[in-house]
Amino acid sequence: MIFLNSGFIKQINSISIQYLNLIAMTTSRNRVQLIGNLGRDPEILNLDSGRKLAKFSLATNESYVNKKGERVVNTAWHNIIAWGKTAEIAEKFLSKGKEVMVIGKLTYNQYEANNGEKKYFTQIESNELQLLGSK
Repeated sequence: MIFLNSGFIKQINSISIQYLNLIAMTTSRNRVQLIGNLGRDPEILNLDSGRKLAKFSLATNESYVNKKGERVVNTAWHNIIAWGKTAEIAEKFLSKGKEVMVIGKLTYNQYEANNGEKKYFTQIESNELQLLGSK
């Protein structure tokens, strides 16, 4: 027969909460969530390997009122890629102007330009899309 006292149960609960916090922290690393509108229809590539790749741009807007009382809107553009099933969803349901929530991670890439100069770019690799709005 095992007897549990309240101190032991509190210790187990504390360990469980710490474990859940650790899981939440590790799954939240390098996580991006954006809501915006597609700037163009997705470009779909069917690769020789059989995998599908979708590429599209997403515009996000941020607005504020300046000192003169005027509303100012800043638009930021993001390059999005999606692989596999997510790319298939993008191909089937996304088009220019659609409002969508993109969830994924930041990726950093480089390439060498024709003149030999290294170029760097950042994009978001989406693993989840959620359609919003009615456009």
